[in-house]
Amino acid sequence: MLVKDVMITKVVGVSPDNSVRRAAEIMLANHVSGVPVIDDAGRLVGIISEGDLLRRTELGREATAEFGTSALTAEEKATAYVRSNAWRVADVMSCDPIVVEGDTSLARVSALMQEHQIKRIPVMRDGVLVGIVSRADLLKAIVTADQDETASGDEAIRRSIATRLSENADLLGKDTTVTVTDGVAHLWGTIDTEECKKAARVAAESVRGVRRVVEHFSEDRR
Repeated sequence: MLVKDVMITKVVGVSPDNSVRRAAEIMLANHVSGVPVIDDAGRLVGIISEGDLLRRTELGREATAEFGTSALTAEEKATAYVRSNAWRVADVMSCDPIVVEGDTSLARVSALMQEHQIKRIPVMRDGVLVGIVSRADLLKAIVTADQDETASGDEAIRRSIATRLSENADLLGKDTTVTVTDGVAHLWGTIDTEECKKAARVAAESVRGVRRVVEHFSEDRR
């Protein structure tokens, strides 16, 4: 699936000149954890999220206690002070956000979210903001995804499982084989670790028509 298949196109944004309080009100009213920051010319200039508001003076001294530690440089302390005390969105937002286009794959979006530890990514078209894709949208894709089509019958199921096991031979272990009886898959072979056993089981369970998986693995004792 692609970003354009799951993204939200009704985007709620804030101005860089809005107050931090106003940004928080908009996030609460729309049940979102972050919103894009859009200037008067309609350009995306940043993102403000719950994470940007965790260390605010409004939350009490403990929220900003780490700013007084000697581990921070003078410049870092100044930056932290601004982000915890400034009232304008422009002073608190995260600048230069990661962006994608509508034809970007969800696999790429997932990788970007993990790499940059972010929860949402603006979607652009010709330099214009056209949507937002979030972690929640990826969950929707998982829920609505079609399972792989598999021909009916134990032999067809066995072939499908065997294909998945062979495609992941380095991950799943050595000489893994499978038999299927009445939809119950029996896995045989030599597996080195419990995690590899679990991976083999998951590979079998993900094939349509499998009712249960029974493991008959032995350990490599060489």
